[in-house]
Amino acid sequence: MNKDLDVMYLGSHVSFNEKQLVGCIEQSILYGANTFMFYSGAPQNTIRRKIDLDLLEDAKKMMKDYQFNSEKIICHAPYIINLANKKDLEKWQFYCDFLRKEIERCEMLGISNLVLHPGTATGMEKIEAIANIIEGLNKVLENNTTVRILLETMAGKGSEVGSNIEELKQIYDGINKKDNIMFCLDTCHLNDSGIDLSAFSIYLEQFEQVFGLSKIGCIHINDSKNEIGARKDRHANFGMGTIGFETLMNIILDKRLRDVPFILETPYVKEFESDKKRIYPPYKFELEMIKNHHFNPNLLENIRNYYEKS
Repeated sequence: MNKDLDVMYLGSHVSFNEKQLVGCIEQSILYGANTFMFYSGAPQNTIRRKIDLDLLEDAKKMMKDYQFNSEKIICHAPYIINLANKKDLEKWQFYCDFLRKEIERCEMLGISNLVLHPGTATGMEKIEAIANIIEGLNKVLENNTTVRILLETMAGKGSEVGSNIEELKQIYDGINKKDNIMFCLDTCHLNDSGIDLSAFSIYLEQFEQVFGLSKIGCIHINDSKNEIGARKDRHANFGMGTIGFETLMNIILDKRLRDVPFILETPYVKEFESDKKRIYPPYKFELEMIKNHHFNPNLLENIRNYYEKS
């Protein structure tokens, strides 16, 4: 690993499949990562496998053997949770209850960080939506837990809440147990919300003044298919979008963030052959670019060739 990156935590989204955390670790080792992010079930629904305690013990041993730090591993709550909208009280209560169950699953798995999209203010003013998010998070965090909820910075698509520091601060100010709240920065979302990442230091200084840098629990290090301020949230492969390789590398190499896990959520590469479509994870090659600090303009072709031959 590049000497500038030897204490960095670099990983990607991995699949929590039938092998559960064991599978997550195996995928991460294959990609050359030293951390990872996973959903404990499909992000679009609330169906969840029962946690296999035997597999969990195997995973704990693997994490020790391969020096994975459980404090730097990230779980992501499903997208469908929307604490912002309380018009359907029964559905809102279901979201609160399910988020609490996700926290309990993290506790069982020994994972400390749970990323959450703040929510969408459908059919209401932002101020009302923010009040609903605060109420929901306070309900969810009533019981003591060591799990931290990482509120993600959003692109501002539609009526998303959390696309700027001001909205995140309003939520944070209303939380009773602030020790359980941190933040997940997403570079694609920041770009699409209107932040010029070529001047990332300015944003980071603003964030530090409001929350302190210790409140950054994770960074999704994604490129974007959109221009600044597009509010569309369309991820691009690392260095292949409008943000660009050097700008993303400057964020990763910022010494103020050396203890923060960086997670790739970049698109799978698609290959069409007749009526068949294959998809390949890009993370092994993107992590190599990051470690070598060298942009590979043939990234997508290399990924296709590698997986077609393997």
